[in-house]
Amino acid sequence: MKCDYTFLLIDDNTIDQLVTCQLLKKSAGTHKHNINIAGNGREGLKWLNSNINLLDKSLVILLDINMPEMNGFQFLNEYESFPDNLKKETQIFMLSSTLNNEDIDKINRNNHVKSLLSKPLSIQKLEQYI
Repeated sequence: MKCDYTFLLIDDNTIDQLVTCQLLKKSAGTHKHNINIAGNGREGLKWLNSNINLLDKSLVILLDINMPEMNGFQFLNEYESFPDNLKKETQIFMLSSTLNNEDIDKINRNNHVKSLLSKPLSIQKLEQYI
């Protein structure tokens, strides 16, 4: 996978965080991905606010749906207020094992979400989109 991305993984499950990070690191080969982790949507927003002016690569957000404090859909609602130049350089993928049709419909209707990817993350699927 090309290494011109910064990743922000927003997921409350530490096992899923570890697995996803290891898969991203393995896909990078000799290169190194910049991988950042937030435990819920609120932490993800805080990270974005703190790093918005420091991003020198395109941003890929891997966003879980069900999290305490602020879930993925609440994160997406808040994300709407971010500057258009950030949204233009950002790709968001929902990363979930949901089979809930309502969740899937919400994901498909959201203009900022590129795709729903199943857990555990398939690097081959992610590479098809970015």
